Amino acid sequence: MAASIKMIGIGDDGKQSLLPLYERWIYDSSVLIGGKRQLSFFPDYEGEKMVIEGGVSSLVERIKDETRDVVILASGDPLFFGIGSYLSNKLSVQIYPYLSSVQLAFARMGERWQDAYFVSVHGRSMKGLAQRIDGREKIAILTDTENSPNKIAQYLLSFHMTEYRAFVTENLGGPGERCRWFDLEEMRDAEFSTLNLVILKKISESKSWTLGIDDQEFIQRKPDKGLITKREIRTLSISSLRLKENSVVWDIGTCTGSVAIEAAKIAREGEICAIEKNEADLENCKQNLGKFRVDATVVQGKAPVGLEAFSDPDAVFIGGTAGGMEGILNICCSRLKKGGRIVLNAVTIENLAEAIAAFKQRGFETDITLAQISRSKPILNLTRFDALNPIYIIAARRQEGE
Repeated sequence: MAASIKMIGIGDDGKQSLLPLYERWIYDSSVLIGGKRQLSFFPDYEGEKMVIEGGVSSLVERIKDETRDVVILASGDPLFFGIGSYLSNKLSVQIYPYLSSVQLAFARMGERWQDAYFVSVHGRSMKGLAQRIDGREKIAILTDTENSPNKIAQYLLSFHMTEYRAFVTENLGGPGERCRWFDLEEMRDAEFSTLNLVILKKISESKSWTLGIDDQEFIQRKPDKGLITKREIRTLSISSLRLKENSVVWDIGTCTGSVAIEAAKIAREGEICAIEKNEADLENCKQNLGKFRVDATVVQGKAPVGLEAFSDPDAVFIGGTAGGMEGILNICCSRLKKGGRIVLNAVTIENLAEAIAAFKQRGFETDITLAQISRSKPILNLTRFDALNPIYIIAARRQEGE
């Protein structure tokens, strides 16, 4: 092992951001590691320089058996969406952070930041960002060249998130520093430096949705008796899924997308995947996703074909099988993560019996709820009740030891 491995955070202004002690450690070391930009701050360094290339896993291999003193340079705070957490889990590293870019950005903005929501799209997909940030008052977004402020503005506008203004910082701490406010339309068309950060601040109220969205809010083929999982059944089914904030959820036979949308409001940090065979229903689903600000992976197909494109699920909702129950359960039961749950809604006793037998054959225990719901309905100046179709809600989980 190296005699010492230190990771030192550094700002865009180079040596000026360092404490004298940190600078002395750098020059006393034998190996200096960092990006090209960080290494360029030390042209007079006499030891060996290593440029970080090929990912941090290859860096670990290069230095794990190093016997000389090593210093690794990192931007800002290495433990804030940086390489510090990964390296400290693999090597014995002492970490000395500088100010994070987010900390500097909020200082320039003149706003407190302990109540902000932080998300990185640096080297990551923006998929699911809509439900993660919807309704939050302040959001700090770490960007990259692909997921630029322009791309972020375009994405937010596609979900009608016009209640936000954006504060964009460029080259923080460096000679080319610039900080500006934008409306989303302005940010979409502006030009930015490669090094930037976006803070969204909510300036007006927006519609919020809680569990149990009214059926008529969804675009559907037949609003009164449409192919939609009714609000009461939807609420019971989602409760049976035992969703967590980071759950990966499958919605099979999504139709209007009502279950996928409500699941996304709970599993905000997770992933929502939906499949629907009917083209017209799928179009309604996509419109509903936009309305309710849910960014889900949606495919057209008759399950189980199409499920191979989805990540392994923590929870699966099956609203309909279209006669393909055996094939669907083969995939769902084999790919369900440990501790996950499958919820299947059945209308007929024949489908109920088939589902119970199929789950038992695959080593799953089931709990069944028969939901017989009636809704109040006015009749002249009186009130009567209108019954909905009875639904069997089958919740399945893998038996212990299976």
